[in-house]
Amino acid sequence: MRVLLKRFLLIICMLNFILISVVANAGSYDLTVDNVKIDTGDFVKRGIGYNGASPGPILRFKEGEEVTINVTNNLEVATSIHWHGLILPFEMDGVPGISFKGISPGETFTYNFSVIQNGTYWFHSHSGFQEPDGAYGAIVIESKNREPFRYDRDYVVQLTDKHPHAGDRIMRNLKMVPDYYNREQQTVNDFFKDIMKSGLGETINDRMAWGGMRMMATDIEDVQGFTGLINGKGPSQNWTGLFKPGERIRLRFINSSAMTYFDIRIPGLEMLVVQSDGNNVQPVTVDELRISVAETYDVIVRPREDKAYTIFAESMGRSGYARGTLATAKGMEANIPELRSAPLLTMADMGMGHDMASMDSSTMKGMDHSSMKGMDHSKMDMSGSADPFYAFGSGLIPTAANGGKFLSYSDLRAQKPLYEDREPTREVELRLTGNMERYTWSINGIKYEDAEPLRLQYGERVRFKFVNETMMTHPMHLHGMWSILDVNAGEFNPIKHVVSIAPGTTVYTETEVDVTGEWAFHCHLSYHASGGMFRKVIVEGGPQLISELEINKTTQGVFN
Repeated sequence: MRVLLKRFLLIICMLNFILISVVANAGSYDLTVDNVKIDTGDFVKRGIGYNGASPGPILRFKEGEEVTINVTNNLEVATSIHWHGLILPFEMDGVPGISFKGISPGETFTYNFSVIQNGTYWFHSHSGFQEPDGAYGAIVIESKNREPFRYDRDYVVQLTDKHPHAGDRIMRNLKMVPDYYNREQQTVNDFFKDIMKSGLGETINDRMAWGGMRMMATDIEDVQGFTGLINGKGPSQNWTGLFKPGERIRLRFINSSAMTYFDIRIPGLEMLVVQSDGNNVQPVTVDELRISVAETYDVIVRPREDKAYTIFAESMGRSGYARGTLATAKGMEANIPELRSAPLLTMADMGMGHDMASMDSSTMKGMDHSSMKGMDHSKMDMSGSADPFYAFGSGLIPTAANGGKFLSYSDLRAQKPLYEDREPTREVELRLTGNMERYTWSINGIKYEDAEPLRLQYGERVRFKFVNETMMTHPMHLHGMWSILDVNAGEFNPIKHVVSIAPGTTVYTETEVDVTGEWAFHCHLSYHASGGMFRKVIVEGGPQLISELEINKTTQGVFN
């Protein structure tokens, strides 16, 4: 009897310990989705935000905790939240029509999932154009282990491109006139400048080639006329992060833009890149980096002087910028660099090489990108290219403003291998296609609404071959699973949730299919995804994601 009593008491103690541990590692958060006022310093507009503001609050999780997030929809339309880059059950992924039905007006949906990673991520609406209208926020996940780098201060630097027009209006305008927002079109003066630079014959051939295709060498950004924001503040409002000289500052860059790639530099400071898309990388020192839409990069800087430093995020098309400041006191400012000259696309960005004189433009379909072929960076000698992830001779190859080091994907190496380096079980080709004249975007020439789901098998390792047959850059985002970017580093290939595919290139990633469920796979340029560059992925086989008990927990009290 005594033995049984001791065992009973021991079991009670163990249960209490487990309960205390669970409670200690559980976090509950409340978010409301609201109509908000957005003040950029250049203009004021109505938008959508969380807890009364855009961007929403920074959600701070701990690796290993169980989080419960109650999202209440105060809008007059349905909404959703996608936890970008987080590995979680597909029912919690937050994509209407794929993982759940969405959150109706007046309803509260409860997200519940375990946090199994650390690093910098973000969240945003996956409903309509609510994200470009302001529905986004940052996620910081504290590591349960000591991180392999030191820092004294920690700032989120969340970038976006805020436009005076609402997202649905922008899409309507692009459908009517694809170059509606292109403010960098070439002029007669540019024609004569090019004659002086390249000669009459080459200039005429260039113009005829672009004219024959009914395309423009300036078509780098679909939407210009925006104000770049850092943490919700425009350049004139000057978001400021304070420091003491000699401190190591961790900057968590998040690009939450609808359409804009940013080239980031901090004049006077080198940046030590330590994370890419939430995963640690072997540190690399750079002067400048390009962050695609939806990517994150964590860098460490160490200002040693008692002065201000400008965080300058210049759009890839040089049509706008975001600006903030690192300073030792509020109110301090540093010089704001001038925008560099806008780049021009080349025939290389169309996958056509350099000999424009031999091109027969009459064979080109008017603005139909699907006829273009990508340059396979893995099979070509790129020794003469400044960056192997751009077509040889591309007009988009980045260079640092100070002539120093510009970060390339080829510089990234995983800090520690996260997956075994094994042979893929099969290859899936995804041709990124589109037609600018109709402003439609597609994968393998098929828009989302006309496409069959992409079916994967649990346990396989799939090699994705991205062939960009368009003249636009596409940040491709696979939900629910990691993308292992092939940089010829074997098991040290970096792990990402977004991979940018430059015009006229072929890029390879691999994915360990280690979850089941239904997921989204799409270009993260808002108006490209809406235009059809989107796929549903169904993972078949494998263990069930949730038990009967968990099903009951999930379905009871989800909608209040």
